[in-house]
Amino acid sequence: MEHSALSLIPPILALIMVMVTRKVLLSLGIGIIVGALMINQYSVGDSALQIYEIVKGIIISDGSLNTWNIYIIFFLLLLGMITSLISMAGGSRAFGEWAMKRVKTRVGAQLITILLGIIIFIDDYFNSLAVGNVSRPLTDRHRVSRAKLAYLIDSTAAPICIISPISSWGAYIIAIIGGLLATHGVTEISALSAFMTMIPMNLYAIIAMILVVAAALYNINLGSMKTHEERAVKTGEVLDPQKGEVPGETSDLPESSNGKVRDLVLPILALIAATVAFMMITGAQNTEGTATILSIFENTDVAASLLYGGLVGLAVTIVIFLTKGMSAGSFGKGLWSGIKSMLPAIYILFFAWTLIEIISGLGTGKYLAGLVNEHINIAYLPFLLFIIAGFMAFATGTSWGTFGIMLPIAADIAAAADITMLLPVMAAVLAGSVFGDHCSPISDTTILSSTGAGSHHIDHVMTQLPYTAAAAVISAIGYLVLGFTGSVLAALLSALVLLTIFIFITKNKTAVV
Repeated sequence: MEHSALSLIPPILALIMVMVTRKVLLSLGIGIIVGALMINQYSVGDSALQIYEIVKGIIISDGSLNTWNIYIIFFLLLLGMITSLISMAGGSRAFGEWAMKRVKTRVGAQLITILLGIIIFIDDYFNSLAVGNVSRPLTDRHRVSRAKLAYLIDSTAAPICIISPISSWGAYIIAIIGGLLATHGVTEISALSAFMTMIPMNLYAIIAMILVVAAALYNINLGSMKTHEERAVKTGEVLDPQKGEVPGETSDLPESSNGKVRDLVLPILALIAATVAFMMITGAQNTEGTATILSIFENTDVAASLLYGGLVGLAVTIVIFLTKGMSAGSFGKGLWSGIKSMLPAIYILFFAWTLIEIISGLGTGKYLAGLVNEHINIAYLPFLLFIIAGFMAFATGTSWGTFGIMLPIAADIAAAADITMLLPVMAAVLAGSVFGDHCSPISDTTILSSTGAGSHHIDHVMTQLPYTAAAAVISAIGYLVLGFTGSVLAALLSALVLLTIFIFITKNKTAVV
């Protein structure tokens, strides 16, 4: 069963269940149970024990706390408390009123969100949560649906991080590339130079970012996104009212009448500055020898930095809250409301982490990777590796895990067949991994984009799929051009021409007035 096509059953079943039932936890739970039964030869007792051990491992690993997972969870809770207290202090309302006087259109509100996403490129987790909390008051007032906001956030998280060498993603990828270059005796180019050379080959990231800008500029609303946008524009309801509350909602809390814009800006700035500072500090501490910017981001402790930055942000928020003269009881209510607002995202993360471990035990990733070892025309390699990496990341919910499995395989194939294909095939793996991660309902980034936007998770997944699918099809054609011509320029231009045609066809048919 391991490393066979049967290993695809649990992730595919979970994904189909999500789309059919729209119930994320139920669908993930079924995928977990089915996968565990398959691993344990359908022994209920052994399966239950394995699930217990996996859940335990999420919290405790090798006899000590699993700090990565714990810190991410604590950061989510801190962010919920910060958001709640900012709202009670009147900061969100004040920022919305200030922004409305300066940003006059829905397009402007969406472009500001995209710009923030591009600026905050250090880490995808941080990007998804910080941009959402800053942009939400503005987009709400301009009647931009939360589903659209989640798409804007998600499309400027991983696609930006993967082409930035000074990010947690970039440093991780450069470290892998450095090892692969050394393994295959490639000495004429450094790992950093290889990474920079591969940026224009990362067609999906480029197409996805251009498409999200076009979606804002030309009012492109594909699939069910149009339903959400029409409701928001006509009624002012940025959420589906039939689905109840979502993470980040604090509408039942008391609110100060003398809130200022700085009551929102200062906590967010403190959060950003502290997080970046701690990323530099932890990276320097973990770097052996001379610390460079690249080595610092390669060795930084992202989870710990988010936690420490969150604590600083919360401290600043509390100081601001205390100046508003609100009661001690309201302070406690605000903290608890913030914690509760993040519980749905935490539940989904726990289920997703568990399913990822089950999928790993089944060998789903290794089976998919093994498909590329068949006898194929080398010209098809970029295209095939893009598709396989995309499906692997989609099914497993992890782009970083896909990098770790697929990049060495891609490099081995290129070294054996044609070393000049080394960078193109690795770029195709990176692009495919981001595509799969971008649209997977069990991806951390997808979950946190929903959380940052305050959107129902299933709404974000379903409304984003048409955009990711369009970008993926265009990118796949570009990789065919790259494989057969060997020209990066020809591949990029062909993808851009196809994207232009797609935008021209859809911009009028999908617009919401």
